[in-house]
Amino acid sequence: MSPSSSITCSRFATIAVAAVLLQSLGLFLFIFGFFPIKPALSGVSGPESFRAPWPDGIENDSVTALPPEKLKQLYQELSEISPPFDRLILMVIDGLPAEFVLGRDDKPPKDVFVEAMPYTQSLLANGFAVGYHAKAAPPTVTMPRLKVVTLGYFYVLGQFFRTGRRMVMHGDDTWLKLFPGSFIRHDGVGSFFVKDTVQVDQNVSRHLDKELCRDDWDLLILHYLGLDHVGHLGGRNSFLMGPKLKEMDKVIEMIHRSSLRDKKNHQKGTLLVIVSDHGMTESGNHGGSSFEETDSLAVFFGLGGHTLDYASATDNSANQIDIAATVALLFNVPIPKNNIGVVIPHALNFMTDADKMRALELNSWQLLRLLHAQLSGLPCEHELVEDFTGDRKSVVSECSGNIEQVFCCLYQNAAILHKSWKFKRISMSNIEDYNNAATAYYAFLRTASQWLARRMTDKPVSLLVVGISAMLLSCLIFLGLVFHMNKALYLREDHHLSSSKKYAFSWHLDEIFLVGATLIHVISMGSSSMVEEEQYIWHFVSSTFYLLLIRKTAQTIPTDRTQSSLFLPMSQNRKINYPIISIFSVLVSGRILRAWHQGGINWANLPDISKWLKLAGHEYVKQLRLLACLLVIILSIYVLSFLWTRRKMVLVVGFSFFIPGLMVLKYIMSHEDDTSGSFTYNYSSTISAQKIYGVLGALTVVAVASVPWLIHISTSKACSNGDICLSTSVYHDVLNLSLLKEMRDSFYVIGWAYIFCWCLLQLLLQQPTNSLPVFLLLVQIYASMLHSFSAVPAHKHWIEVAAFYQLGMAGHFALGNSNSLATIDVAGAFIGTSDFSMLSSGVLMFIITYASPLLFLLSMAMWISMKDFSCLVTSQNANYGDLLKMMLGFPCVIPLCLNSVMLTAYTIILLLMRNHLFVWSVFSPKYLYVAAATICVYVGVFVVAATGTYIYLVVIYRKR
Repeated sequence: MSPSSSITCSRFATIAVAAVLLQSLGLFLFIFGFFPIKPALSGVSGPESFRAPWPDGIENDSVTALPPEKLKQLYQELSEISPPFDRLILMVIDGLPAEFVLGRDDKPPKDVFVEAMPYTQSLLANGFAVGYHAKAAPPTVTMPRLKVVTLGYFYVLGQFFRTGRRMVMHGDDTWLKLFPGSFIRHDGVGSFFVKDTVQVDQNVSRHLDKELCRDDWDLLILHYLGLDHVGHLGGRNSFLMGPKLKEMDKVIEMIHRSSLRDKKNHQKGTLLVIVSDHGMTESGNHGGSSFEETDSLAVFFGLGGHTLDYASATDNSANQIDIAATVALLFNVPIPKNNIGVVIPHALNFMTDADKMRALELNSWQLLRLLHAQLSGLPCEHELVEDFTGDRKSVVSECSGNIEQVFCCLYQNAAILHKSWKFKRISMSNIEDYNNAATAYYAFLRTASQWLARRMTDKPVSLLVVGISAMLLSCLIFLGLVFHMNKALYLREDHHLSSSKKYAFSWHLDEIFLVGATLIHVISMGSSSMVEEEQYIWHFVSSTFYLLLIRKTAQTIPTDRTQSSLFLPMSQNRKINYPIISIFSVLVSGRILRAWHQGGINWANLPDISKWLKLAGHEYVKQLRLLACLLVIILSIYVLSFLWTRRKMVLVVGFSFFIPGLMVLKYIMSHEDDTSGSFTYNYSSTISAQKIYGVLGALTVVAVASVPWLIHISTSKACSNGDICLSTSVYHDVLNLSLLKEMRDSFYVIGWAYIFCWCLLQLLLQQPTNSLPVFLLLVQIYASMLHSFSAVPAHKHWIEVAAFYQLGMAGHFALGNSNSLATIDVAGAFIGTSDFSMLSSGVLMFIITYASPLLFLLSMAMWISMKDFSCLVTSQNANYGDLLKMMLGFPCVIPLCLNSVMLTAYTIILLLMRNHLFVWSVFSPKYLYVAAATICVYVGVFVVAATGTYIYLVVIYRKR
């Protein structure tokens, strides 16, 4: 029985697939249980919103069939608030940070921003507008933020529609997806072509003159995308930012002046609200939870003659969820049933005191309903004081006890003070009583809103434990498979060697370091600071490991004087020099990559090579991009030529893949804008990119499918010597070695095709400044391959695969990625797309983000061709199933095992940190990256496993 036959190839594969499925199930259960799915009350809010939330309240079933005008009239009567406005203009400036308009930390905005928006600043300075820093909750992307602004969960716009208000929308077509069929007119524009900063806004403004002159709408929505696109292309300090802000200021001036004119012709007036859905980082991205990303804007124009000084008009804060509740109360429609917002104070300043109190009462009833749904024992309804006498001191109390008692106490205090104010208002006007009642209402509202927001993140611990248990079991299975493969392979080698060269199992320094580094990395993820700056760990581990390899290689030089027949012929000096030179190539490339992007969160603003290139000018970046593309083509063709014994195949494959290389070069020269450094967006560039995608994909598929069939299996040399042919066992050994060589050559060519095509694809998709890092990653791969091929003694297989995995993760951060969602490159995800597709853009975004890990995983196909598996086919118990298992086992199971350790450990850390201050801003985004990295490993491993299985089946078929 062979040393590795305890687990057959098919059984090994079955166990590995089962572990993957178990891990996927555990990951799904944990994500489903950990990330909040906010509980919602069923149905849509109706007339019951204007009544006290007690069990005897009237449901809205009896009014669902009312015509819109009668329903609008009913709501107005029930609200008991004089409607202050009859029209609303909601202008959304996508991505505009409140800091640009209102300043920050008691400081005014930068002069360049003030000068860009003179009209808006004059209104704020004169108290005719009031602005808020409206904090957005992560993820800071458009669709979730629009839902917060407009719905709460159910639609304010739906209430507008049901009450017969006519709505018009121009701008981001996200609105049309959220509210289909609700607009009498609309002109939607795509929000994902981030290269367009001009036409996307002109398509909105071209309708403005006509719409402002019309009187057939009650709600006008204008959603401008250009400023967000400017940020994605050039960051906050882009030279396009100033002109774009001036353009927006002109639009605001046009709307505001039109509203002032229309006020003479309308009984009440028009409310203009300027909001943004999120902010942006210094680099112009968003999606995370930093102040810069969550600092969205809300400015109200037309709130009457209440005059504020500049500080009072700009130094205000609110939550984005407050906007829906405020707008609903201003227009006499029910607050969305699941909205936990608090009415914005300044929005009520122009109302009468009685209307203000009524608005606060309705807002309190809204939150009481949500509290009652969460806390079934809420006793407020039984303790309200109905026979109030006017002596507030005898009934207002300090609030303490359990959470139900605190909420009831806060609400009762507000209700009592409200009644006290109404009682005294009949005989005297008392501003102190009014202020006390308003303060008490806001104390209840803010406490309830904050508690409900926290309540939405409660997690089912049992489900989380089941998910972690599944991932932990999967991790143990992978570790067991790794142990089995190491034992089986080295027992095979031990059996193959002579008795004087028996293999002695022992731990070397490089192995101890990798295991220790993995443990240290896992432990460090318990620190929020280390999560934010994870790139330092990967760069340290990869560079230190290769320094240890230099030490190990240097120790072998004095004694290494043997020539293995498994290597290509080379002189003794080359054999000694190649391992050292290859390691130095990896280290030098890694050091340049480390300096290319500062990376991380806390020190991302420090100088680095990419920032210097941007300052040098886009023409230099373009030249560097062309140089990187040429270097990738030249180096790749050179590496392919090493297989010169099959010169016909090398010539055919090399020439075929040279064509897409030229296509990428032509694309860069023709379609990269010298002024912005990014690709121009037009029909020609889109078609060219699509052609490149098609050619790369077609050539890769053809190479994989045809190479195993075209490589010639020859045994003529084995039989050219009659002595050899006389021995059947020797003949079979030679035949098996020949078949092994054909498999290795097939792996070499197909692995080369994977690497070359992936690099060309990244040169097309990555940011222009990332072109040379793509070449440096390629240098690291080929240098590591050379070291793996020439190192004597050979390193253990799991060590080499683990080193490739470490390089891939270090390269991930070297390309500018971090553990913040804000560093995801959105712009490249739309190269070659003519229409928006969530699937295609998502796939391209994934390819860009995980370019380096996937590149190193795909290179495992070539790595297999570098390893000697002759001991598996020349023994008396030769088994091709064992050969396939050992060929694919290490490059497939080692990445799965390393990723499983990280995934399981970080899942446990996230569970322990579920109440941490930074759980949503640091630990949760990192977990999304860990989950995406798991998918990345699945994809890479599947490609390598499928390729190896196909090559094996073809070679075995041809042998038979």
